[in-house]
Amino acid sequence: MTDVTLVRYSFEGEKFEIMVKPDPALDYKMGKKKDLSAVLVSDEIYTDSGKGTRPSSEKLLKAFKTEDQNEIAQIIMEKGELNLTTDQRRKMIEDKKKQIVHFIAKTYVDPKTHLPHPPLRIEQAMKDGRVSVDPQKNVDEQVKDIVEKLRSIIALKSENIKLEITIPAQFASQSYAVLKSVGSLKSEEWQNNGSLKAILEIPAAARPNVIDRLGSITKGSATVEVMH
Repeated sequence: MTDVTLVRYSFEGEKFEIMVKPDPALDYKMGKKKDLSAVLVSDEIYTDSGKGTRPSSEKLLKAFKTEDQNEIAQIIMEKGELNLTTDQRRKMIEDKKKQIVHFIAKTYVDPKTHLPHPPLRIEQAMKDGRVSVDPQKNVDEQVKDIVEKLRSIIALKSENIKLEITIPAQFASQSYAVLKSVGSLKSEEWQNNGSLKAILEIPAAARPNVIDRLGSITKGSATVEVMH
């Protein structure tokens, strides 16, 4: 049956499985769907769905502290591993890869230029380095290992810089919200005329984005200088 897949959960060496609908199950795992009944093919709990074997009451109570099938299915859905279809896995890997490339471009720079590598260069380096992406792991969980593998292909350095920023009065309040969202404000001085002077610490790779955003808000009237 192509419209059925499994969610597997292990507890102290015991294995449990439930049968689910692939796309609704993925939506549920990603927080897009809340209705468990729309996900389950049946409310049966198995130790091996292929053989139709079911766990004893004792095993259920030990692993889940309940025999309620619905409660157990919910625990398995939340803690277990969804067996992805081929299409789901391909799409999730592509989505996760884009997130990782975006994170690296935003966080790391070329130490020679102190500018971020273009996303296409990072993607090519991942391809050249045969870097594998885990679709079910968060970016934070795997990006460190990926960066280490990429360093043999492209130079990557994580560094923060401090920007000295002056914003005219008429744009100060709107710009202040942006500054708070993109980095760490080390100091802020509100001048008598309403203008703002601030020192902002950001990842070096984020500098072009910050300058563009401030330039858009202030119509190019803000001054931004890197502190040395």
